Amino acid sequence: MASETSAGRQQTRSSPPRSTRLDSRVARSRHAVLTATLELLSEGGVGGFSVDEVARRCGVAKTTIYRHWPTREALVVDACSRLSAEQEIPDTGSLEGDLTAILTSIAHLLHTANWSAVLPSIIDGAERDPEFAAIVSRIQRGHAAPLREVLARATSRGELPAHAGLSTIVAGLLGPLFYRRWFSREPIDDKFVQAIISRAIASD
Repeated sequence: MASETSAGRQQTRSSPPRSTRLDSRVARSRHAVLTATLELLSEGGVGGFSVDEVARRCGVAKTTIYRHWPTREALVVDACSRLSAEQEIPDTGSLEGDLTAILTSIAHLLHTANWSAVLPSIIDGAERDPEFAAIVSRIQRGHAAPLREVLARATSRGELPAHAGLSTIVAGLLGPLFYRRWFSREPIDDKFVQAIISRAIASD
């Protein structure tokens, strides 16, 4: 009898706590829901989004989804808040080299990253919802920050004049990329990227 009791204690010690197993299941369910949400948003935007479709796609019950996100809007905002557009800051030794590395990366992401397909819907929502506006601002800062860094570095090296308007240059670099991605739908190739850089630098 004593050995059975000892074995029982040993089994209890070796088994993971119930809360750990539960937390793991919750984490997997949340991940599945958020992944399905971003997929649906990239396919149909915010307007065509429904919790019913999220539940069908990821296999998580609607009651479970609403337990974590009480409204459709809360789920959309949470999923979108996880989108990231942060870029690494290159250091090639020249302004043109740094800008080429950054814009080439952004051009690639504009055709491959989740936020690229979802962003137009978020921008639309930002006109009426401060939470969406905050998400758009964060994504914009993620694009602009490395450009501002390499432009400031170039100014300190004397490649740009001290009075250069960095905000204007950043707009001149990013604007054409966004125009081709969401408006003209023309290709964003290396030749186009180099033309953008040449014009933006020459303007100052």
